Amino acid sequence: MTMLSNFLKPAVAAAALLALLNSAVVADTDRLTQLMQELQTADPQEARRIAADIQLEWEKSGSATADLLLSRGRKAMDAGNFASAIEHFTALTDHAPEFAEGWVSRAMAFAQSEKYGLALDDIETALEINPQHFEAIIGLGAILEMIRQPEAAYEAYQMVRPIHPHHPAVTEALERLEPVAKGRKL
Repeated sequence: MTMLSNFLKPAVAAAALLALLNSAVVADTDRLTQLMQELQTADPQEARRIAADIQLEWEKSGSATADLLLSRGRKAMDAGNFASAIEHFTALTDHAPEFAEGWVSRAMAFAQSEKYGLALDDIETALEINPQHFEAIIGLGAILEMIRQPEAAYEAYQMVRPIHPHHPAVTEALERLEPVAKGRKL
């Protein structure tokens, strides 16, 4: 966690580590709590379905305005219009600052715009709100790879394993980064 804590405030790094060590499920609803528990023990195929259900739960803001801003921002992202996406996601984070999905989405738009510092700030905020947000942690790993911090990226991806043991992107990233993070065997 040493490399990773260089990129996150100590409180967020500690919360993430605590979540990792305890495998505690932080959720607002009983359904999300149940899904997070099921994800930890599911087989790979079932894990994909459960992860999709978790994502649907995370996308529920409770606000029609927030839902609209999230939708518009994602449509702009899909169209490659990152500046527009950032505007929509900024309006979303202003409107619903406790909605982690807005911060994660804006972080990805910032990363696509090569504004990595802003992306890391938004990931940090998202993880303060929801330390179990495995997509935010994966985004953190991806951003750390983009800024050529493979050891810290490896640490971030490792944090996903206790939460979502079968995430295919995490498995691939850990295999790809292991020689760099742990050194090559002779």
